[in-house]
Amino acid sequence: MISKEQIAAEYQLIQDEICAALEQCDGLAYFEEEKWERDGGGGGRTRVIQNGNIFEKGGVNFSAVHGQLPHTMQKALNIDHDDFFATGVSIVIHPNHPMVPIIHMNIRYFEIPSSFADGREPIRWFGGGIDLTPHYVIDADAQYFHAYLKSVCDKFNHDFYHRFKTWADDYFFIKHRNETRGVGGIFYDRLTANSELTWENIFEFSKGVGRSFIPIYTELVNRNRNSTFNEAQQFWQYQRRSRYTEFNLVYDAGTKFGLETNGRIESILMSLPPTAKWVYNYQPVPGSEEEKTLSLLKKGINWV
Repeated sequence: MISKEQIAAEYQLIQDEICAALEQCDGLAYFEEEKWERDGGGGGRTRVIQNGNIFEKGGVNFSAVHGQLPHTMQKALNIDHDDFFATGVSIVIHPNHPMVPIIHMNIRYFEIPSSFADGREPIRWFGGGIDLTPHYVIDADAQYFHAYLKSVCDKFNHDFYHRFKTWADDYFFIKHRNETRGVGGIFYDRLTANSELTWENIFEFSKGVGRSFIPIYTELVNRNRNSTFNEAQQFWQYQRRSRYTEFNLVYDAGTKFGLETNGRIESILMSLPPTAKWVYNYQPVPGSEEEKTLSLLKKGINWV
C-alpha cells in the first residue's frame, strides 16, 4: 500500500516540474519560495510568480499538514476522528492578458492515521481537479482543454470524464450569479479504491491530472499571448476576475478547509487576483464578445 510519505514526495516533485515549466513559458519572472510551518503540525512550500511577461500573479503551492481536526471540519467531513493528514498541490494563475485564461488545478490526499490501527476500514481518499476560467470564451480553446482532460481520464476509467465533468459543472457554479465560474473541467473528491480501482491506480490518476497542467496551459498561453487587446477588453478581464474572487471566498471548499484548520493565510488566499473590478449592474453590449462569453457560462455544455 502506498504511504502518505510517498504521496507527499511525488506531489513535491510535481510542484517542482510545474514551476520550472511556467518560468520557461513566461520568460521573465521567477518563482519566489517561502517555506512555512503550521501550528499543530506540518507545513509547506508557497511559491509565487508575479509581474512576468504573461503571468501577472500566480501560485504553485505544496502542503503536507497534520494534527488535530477541528470539530467543525469533523462534522463537515462526516468523520469522528480527531487527527488527520492532508497533502496536496494547488495552483492558480492570473495572466495579464485578457485572451489568456485563468487556470486552477488541485490534487490532494487526505487520511485519518488512527483509522489504520483501530481495526476499522482505513479512512483515506484522493481529490482534485482542473478547471479553466477564460475572460473570453474561445470555442477552440475550450474544446482542446476538455479533449485533453478526457484523454487523461480515459486512460484510467472511461466513465471518469463524464462523471467528473458533471461534478465540475456543479461545483464551479456561482449560485448568486447563476453562472459557472468558467468553462469547467473535471472535479472529484473522496475517490477511494474499489473492485475496479486500486489505490495505486488512483494515485497514478492523481499524478496524471497534476502532470496534465503544463501541456494544457502552455498550449493555451502560446495560442493567445501575442494577440492584441484594448483597454475595454482589459476592463472586462478585471470584471471577470471579480466573479472568480466571489466564488473562491464564498464557495470554495479548499479555502474553507485551510481557514478552519489554521492554515497559512497568504497561501490560502494566493488564489485571489491582484486587480479586480466590481461595476454596479454591468451589462454587456448586445451582440458583443462579452455577451457571448456570458451566454456560455452555464452547466452542461458538451465541449468534446
